Amino acid sequence: MTKYANVRGLARGLQVLRALNAMENGRATSQQLSEATGLHRTTVRRLLETLVEENFVRRSASDDSFRLTLNVRELSEGFTDDELIATVAPPIMGQLMQRIVWPSDLTTPDGDAMIVRETTHRFSPLSFHRSMVGRRLPLLLTAAGRVYLAMCPEAEREDMLDLLRAGAGGEQQQKLASDPAFIRNLVKQTRADGFGSNHGDWADQRKIGAVAVAIEAHGRVLASLNVIYLEQAMQPQEAVRRFVPELQRAAKEMVEAMERQEGEA
Repeated sequence: MTKYANVRGLARGLQVLRALNAMENGRATSQQLSEATGLHRTTVRRLLETLVEENFVRRSASDDSFRLTLNVRELSEGFTDDELIATVAPPIMGQLMQRIVWPSDLTTPDGDAMIVRETTHRFSPLSFHRSMVGRRLPLLLTAAGRVYLAMCPEAEREDMLDLLRAGAGGEQQQKLASDPAFIRNLVKQTRADGFGSNHGDWADQRKIGAVAVAIEAHGRVLASLNVIYLEQAMQPQEAVRRFVPELQRAAKEMVEAMERQEGEA
């Protein structure tokens, strides 16, 4: 048998793909991938640019990190519905921001918190936070966490609450999660409203209000989409009137975009 020479560039490209697939939350910078693979950062960046061009990897405009695309389903089991919703979300979130100006975040569950997957904070002229991707939001104190918790299946909700009751989310959430009446009322009210909200409930963000809707597809809740605003600039009732219909429209557009991509795969 003839032994062919190893194609070094291909081997390195697969090495980068494997490293990216193994990264927590499925995203990494070129520096993190360089450290994970032992390859020079310039080499990693060149490989990533090639993978982006071939549509196996995409670059986030929010924080210049890289993540897998739908095409890696042919190569890996690392692609999930969470990643798919993050893939289709950016242009729709950009259009949402053009309509409402205030910034928004796409969040998905991560144990005892919601984690920001995509954001328009970097682009909104009304943003007061620029670095949001990867930030963890408390489940019981934020609009994004509350709407996800209320809309997800009961078994999943109980698993999350068990983590909070054990103290994973801090003392304030531990106390709230251990209050059956609070949880029952939160779920009932959020389901009745069709959206989640918070009005300075999070101690770290006392001046901030938010509303959020759940994104549901494939028979389950995949993510939450919020809008953040300053409480001194807008009353909660006005925020609901202005933002909730726009959030619902954007969530519908994301689900439709997911279905189109899946149909093309």
